[in-house]
Amino acid sequence: MSSFGFRPHFSQELTLAPDAAREKLVRAVQADEEDFEVKSFPGFVCLRIPPAERHFWSPRLNVSLEGRDEGGTRVEGIYGPNANVWSLFLYGYLIIGSIALFGGCIGFAQRALDKSCWGLWIMWVALGLCAALWILAQFGQKIGAHQTYRLHQLYESAMGRTEDLH
Repeated sequence: MSSFGFRPHFSQELTLAPDAAREKLVRAVQADEEDFEVKSFPGFVCLRIPPAERHFWSPRLNVSLEGRDEGGTRVEGIYGPNANVWSLFLYGYLIIGSIALFGGCIGFAQRALDKSCWGLWIMWVALGLCAALWILAQFGQKIGAHQTYRLHQLYESAMGRTEDLH
């Protein structure tokens, strides 16, 4: 687990019904001594690091439980930051990407008109800021890697099966 993609995830097939799988996971988390936070809704469970250990880069595990026609449950787990951190990066990419797009449009129009291409400078600076934002996200992911590992171990011990992260 030393290198992650954008958002580490896993998929798993269980023989349990969705509600039984959800209850099994919730009971195991509540029985754990470390006071992990769990929020449970039909077809969905969210696991978070204990509040005393939580920081800006702390991950959470969102588990989706989908019933199958032939019986059993398809589990989809995805690790990611809290909503405020996710929104910060989402809107950061959106705003900086839009600036890069408009700077590129202006710059290439200026180039086509044989004018000074200052719009291309805006585009390159914005693309550099996007790269810096990506590096910052990777840095934050590495800071939260140990907590991601702990959440994954908690899930695996609750379900009694191991599952690789992708």
